[in-house]
Amino acid sequence: MANLIAQDELQSSLAGLDGWALSEDGIALEKTFSFKGFNSAFGFMTRVAMAAERANHHPEWSNVYNRVTIRWTTHSLGGVSDLDLKLAAACDRFAGG
Repeated sequence: MANLIAQDELQSSLAGLDGWALSEDGIALEKTFSFKGFNSAFGFMTRVAMAAERANHHPEWSNVYNRVTIRWTTHSLGGVSDLDLKLAAACDRFAGG
């Protein structure tokens, strides 16, 4: 089960994530990744999809050629959870960061 992250904890948690930002509405983590081309971007999305499926927690995302924009939020809690932070960190690992 996911646990909501308090706003004061969220800022310190974001400091440990490379390039992730809190959404304008304050309820999600967002980041855009850039890759060499579409195949690399799609491979990244496949790895993220597999991790998301294992966690039963799925991102909002979009892909345009070599760019993938990801938004992690926990709708049932109305904000960012520990699961969102864990999957954001996984995205960075999958992207090679």
